[in-house]
Amino acid sequence: MRTKLLLAISCSAALLAASCGAPEQKQPAQQQQQSGSAEPVKRPDQPVKLTVADVAGNLQLTQKAIEKFRDDRKDLVASVEFTRSTAPELPGKIDAQQKAGRVEIDLVLTGTDALAAGASKGLWEKVADNAKPVLGDFESTLQEPAKRMQQLAEGNGIIVVYYPSGPLIEYNPAKVPNPPKTAQELLDWAKANPNKLMYARPANSGPGRTFLMGLSYLLGDSNPKDPKAGWEKTWQYLAELGQYVEYYPSGTSAVMKELSQGTRDIVVSTTGWDINPRALGQVPKEMKTAALQGFHWVADAQYMVVPKGVSPEKRYVLYELMKYMLSKEAQAQTYDQGYFYPGPAVKDVPLSMAPAESQKAITEFGRPEYEALIRDNPIETPLDANAMVAAFERWDREIGGSKVKK
Repeated sequence: MRTKLLLAISCSAALLAASCGAPEQKQPAQQQQQSGSAEPVKRPDQPVKLTVADVAGNLQLTQKAIEKFRDDRKDLVASVEFTRSTAPELPGKIDAQQKAGRVEIDLVLTGTDALAAGASKGLWEKVADNAKPVLGDFESTLQEPAKRMQQLAEGNGIIVVYYPSGPLIEYNPAKVPNPPKTAQELLDWAKANPNKLMYARPANSGPGRTFLMGLSYLLGDSNPKDPKAGWEKTWQYLAELGQYVEYYPSGTSAVMKELSQGTRDIVVSTTGWDINPRALGQVPKEMKTAALQGFHWVADAQYMVVPKGVSPEKRYVLYELMKYMLSKEAQAQTYDQGYFYPGPAVKDVPLSMAPAESQKAITEFGRPEYEALIRDNPIETPLDANAMVAAFERWDREIGGSKVKK
């Protein structure tokens, strides 16, 4: 299973040591121009080679569509090289390339993690503005929650997939016949069953960060959008819960492995992390999920992001690629095997449009109850970039940073 839904930054916690450790350097004159207002795009005289960096496991959803664009548009694309990295690592790499005046990554596929990290450092071009002549009013084609997720990007990226995410709990019904129904019951269960509950470090885990942000709604905190001043109950809850968590993995795959092996009985999950590992045979099919009473979905999305400094010729091609990726044909591919369930950010892309293997996997491993859960519960956007960074820094500093295990 590809690593997914990773996250953000903190010099003090060494989240982005590479980008935080170096002193500021004056950019070359050419790079200053590229990092400011973007040059107008220019159709390339010959097909270009694109380098696409994935820090969110997004290629599982989009690679086939990108390759189809490559094959269909040989007039624009000579080849596409795919690379994979982690969200905490990538912004430092982009920052170094920009300061050297040599940007080698043309397109980044990222969740809200590296999107927020890079935006806070001014790494991304305002692609929503710059690509508007090609994309047109693409926001009007988006599902309503996906439209809010696009707004959250503040122009730094173009949404490509969306899902309501979580937080959900996933559990082994053979060991937990009566799963917790409320946040307090979950805490009580963890106290009675020490080291049997697990979630991953939020800065590097979609389910982990969804749980972190979702608790503020479950617990009735004063301001779910303000982790500094409005999360008194959340921080207190997490500190107490942490007494009964043996350690925090650095990513979600390790959490699911422990659930599968039987060393943990309840883990934090999302719709995609529930469906996809069971469809791939990595987690037993009989595992169950539940939503705690009063929960709000905390939506998640992944974006197409262009670093500042990419040439006008390549940006011309990238905007055309983005236009295709928002087509219904390409969006139908994003159902995958439930990895980001449902997946499409665009309206009116039913499962019936997806490839046969996607339809089969979701029919077999999906949950009928998800439709009602999505329909009947509020869908919130995540924290904005600054608040998200603050939440991850505090979690690392006060909750679990000393117990993170790679």
